[in-house]
Amino acid sequence: MSKKRSIYMDCNATMPVKPGVVDVMTNVLRETGNASSIHRDGRAARRHIEEARAALAALIGTNPAYVFFTSGATESNNTVLKTFAGQNVLLSAIEHPSVLEVLPEAAKIPVTPDGIVDLNALEELLATKPALVSIMLVNNESGVIQPIAEAVRLIRKKSPTTIVHCDAVQALGRITVDFSALQVDFLSLSAHKMGGPQGSGALVMAPGAKIDKLLRGGGQEKRQRPGTENVAGIAGFGVAAKLADADMAAFQALSTHRDRIEETLLNAEPRLKIFGRNAPRVSNTTQLALPGMTAETQLMAMDLAGVSLSSGSACSSGTVKPSHVLQAMNVPDNEAMGALRVSLGWHTTKEDVDGLIAAWLEMHARIKDKITA
Repeated sequence: MSKKRSIYMDCNATMPVKPGVVDVMTNVLRETGNASSIHRDGRAARRHIEEARAALAALIGTNPAYVFFTSGATESNNTVLKTFAGQNVLLSAIEHPSVLEVLPEAAKIPVTPDGIVDLNALEELLATKPALVSIMLVNNESGVIQPIAEAVRLIRKKSPTTIVHCDAVQALGRITVDFSALQVDFLSLSAHKMGGPQGSGALVMAPGAKIDKLLRGGGQEKRQRPGTENVAGIAGFGVAAKLADADMAAFQALSTHRDRIEETLLNAEPRLKIFGRNAPRVSNTTQLALPGMTAETQLMAMDLAGVSLSSGSACSSGTVKPSHVLQAMNVPDNEAMGALRVSLGWHTTKEDVDGLIAAWLEMHARIKDKITA
């Protein structure tokens, strides 16, 4: 019996690590040295970190001195948000939980039905003179690109003292991320969404930006982030940054695959909902739903067919709830509960897309009579 072919299309959760990253990390793991030590081995570890810092800074168009490594974007987001606890804060309603759950009492900036931050609503909220505004660059569920540059211009005009934070995890390596052009104060990044390793992230800070330390106990990262550095992970992040720059055009060409998936599935099922389709999106993401069909039913069917996808709903303590992103977009619950996310990666081939489409059409043939309009 032949083994079922595996088709991985959950890259917004984590991207397959690129071979070049694995090679460098394997070599670094064979070395021994603490980057805080001044002997030869320590200096070699330090060199890996600084080379990675320079590579990441080059990718986002900033000075390496502004880049601080962390364990991931969740840590970076928490570090910034906790600094403003107890103050007036505005968060977009579609932020990642690592932003929303840090300050659950913060006011939420609504979004349009297409999943774009409502700039008119933001302008009204700025009358309260918030200490911090946090808006992501690309939404992790819908793939919709947010108008950060316009939002920052509005913030600087209406509330000049307000600090701006941006979670750019789903943007890095997918679209151009220019820290200088964005004019934000803080930018959170992660390696594993772009073909780098899990457990390696960064917080980029504009000159003069100040935050409280999340951790205490060491002088690493210019005393901003104590703890022995994950040298291999950071080195892998640096390689992923270099490769992302070189592979950007190829990644953006994934929109051809994404569009074929959407068009084929829509032709087979006109009742299919595709969220954010009329908004600017990154090339690799589509979020779609069969009204009245639970995401869990669909995910199980696709998993049995060898296709790895993710759901647009969240599960907590055994209770399935509609995605907060889709709720913010005013999507009815019977649609939101059936939402699936397909997210492609650098490894995705035409054969992968063919396999996804075939598996989905087979599933659809079995359940189409249960779909509600």
